[in-house]
Amino acid sequence: MPDNPTRSISTRSADWRDRTADLLRHAPARAGRCRVLALEGRSGAGKTALAEALAARLRCPVVHMDDLYPGWEGLEAVAPLVRKWVLEPLAEGRDPRWRRWDWENGDWAPDDAGGWDSAEVADTLVIEGCGCGAEELREFLSLLVWVEAPEDVRHQRLNARWDADLYAPFREMWAAQEESFAARHDPRKHADLVLDNSDETTA
Repeated sequence: MPDNPTRSISTRSADWRDRTADLLRHAPARAGRCRVLALEGRSGAGKTALAEALAARLRCPVVHMDDLYPGWEGLEAVAPLVRKWVLEPLAEGRDPRWRRWDWENGDWAPDDAGGWDSAEVADTLVIEGCGCGAEELREFLSLLVWVEAPEDVRHQRLNARWDADLYAPFREMWAAQEESFAARHDPRKHADLVLDNSDETTA
């Protein structure tokens, strides 16, 4: 990742997408010929919405960590899966192909139910979700972005999610995993860019 002090951009800025894309464009490709932008942060920070906006600007696919977590206790277990299924294939010149977690049934989706997803990647990929900034993944990342928002804003967003009822029983457990992950991997400290996503309307 670039050897520069962490920068901060507010998503209230009209050109935050262009400024982020420009940083990525000047960063080296570290997963083969592919530049990987990872959007890391706590639940409710607005990573998914920002990832979709950036992917539209970059004209590239998005990999959502929600598809790869092996269950509600799977945050620490996800990094090796991302490395094996997404980043190492890119480094070898292949498209990523990953197993999708079936949240309703609490298991990996079976093959006959479309259990494997894939993405055609040209030269850019966005990955979003807590865990994508893990230490063992950083060697593949061209740009690590930390997305942050105040706790009250994050809670409001989580309450407004379409799956809020499904998520509610696991929120405290997941938050504890996020805190443990942050303590071990310190992704904000290692981020090349901080996106201040405090504006509730942004996500």
